[in-house]
Amino acid sequence: MPAQQRADARRNHARILAVAEAEVADRGADASLEQIARTAGVGSATVRRHFPTRRALLEAVSHSRIEALCARAHDLADAPDARTALLAWLDEVVAYCASVRGLAAALAHDGAAPDPLHGNSCASAIEAAGTPLLRRAAGEGTVAPTVTMADLITLVVGIALATEHHPDPAAQADRLFRLAVAGLSPAVGVPHG
Repeated sequence: MPAQQRADARRNHARILAVAEAEVADRGADASLEQIARTAGVGSATVRRHFPTRRALLEAVSHSRIEALCARAHDLADAPDARTALLAWLDEVVAYCASVRGLAAALAHDGAAPDPLHGNSCASAIEAAGTPLLRRAAGEGTVAPTVTMADLITLVVGIALATEHHPDPAAQADRLFRLAVAGLSPAVGVPHG
């Protein structure tokens, strides 16, 4: 019987995850766990057994996208222009966050430790993947040495969350990201008062 339970648990997990992906895509990070349970044909306790926190559920839903972003950072690690590589990767992170509801919430830093049952948090994985790009750009002097990957992920999350309900969130997020990169007055120094 234990082998049957494991098979049932795997099927439940896969079914819950598929339903959760659709719900998060439709409703964002606030997707109803109860609705996910109903649609998956399981009880709320079963959902919570597989995903003990909302963050665990969002991370599971975002896992493949996060892996793709991490792989892309690795692909860009040896690009000839470190700043261009970093900005190209961040642009992809912004585009993902703006187009995939719930991903920004999975990346948001809320002080919660990574969930030991589900591995590293999305933010930790993204930070680890992007840090070599940032270090290289900072080492070349094309990015300020005080900028951290946590700063950049916070910026991306803020942009994605701020544009989530815009009629064209991807375009608005891209615009704001480019504004942040260029600065308010790139040709003029900041006045000292």
